[in-house]
Amino acid sequence: MAEILEFRWHGRGGQGTVTAAKVFAEAALAEDKHIQAFPDYGPERAGAPLAAYNRVSDEPIYIHCAVKNPHYVAVVDSTLLTGGVDVTKGAHKDATYLVNTTKPATEVRKAMGLSGGRVFTVDATGISREELDRPLPNTPMLGAIAKVSGQISLKTLIAAIELRLGKKFSERIMSANIRMAERGFEEVKGE
Repeated sequence: MAEILEFRWHGRGGQGTVTAAKVFAEAALAEDKHIQAFPDYGPERAGAPLAAYNRVSDEPIYIHCAVKNPHYVAVVDSTLLTGGVDVTKGAHKDATYLVNTTKPATEVRKAMGLSGGRVFTVDATGISREELDRPLPNTPMLGAIAKVSGQISLKTLIAAIELRLGKKFSERIMSANIRMAERGFEEVKGE
């Protein structure tokens, strides 16, 4: 039986976290993987904490419940680390954490109280401010999670971004999103 890798995304409403999980799934599907993508949130308002999930496997996935034991945890909004959301809850002991922050991975590890696993950081908000003039960190986080997980290529991710967002946004916005994904892929740092 093939391994099912589980991803949990933590963010706030309005940051594009749910969209990121959907784009990640579309990219994995384009690479002939079996996927799931679904959100979990309460009040649908900007700023409210939410989670989104992915499952990725080389074989069909027959489980249909929330991700309880993620292999990868992407924290789109680092204020959630101190805001009452336990982003480590249920994660595998060797889970990989990707956090949107300017702090180094060693400092994030210490602040999270982690003894195992891997920690990566990327300044996704800074990248989006530079490229898009808005704090919309989802696309740089997608580039970073593609790199640290190795589950999708940057080329496939960019194609999925173009497919998902191309009809909604202008060429200028699309070009900025592609640059943000590329920068997230290149600028992610780990221990």
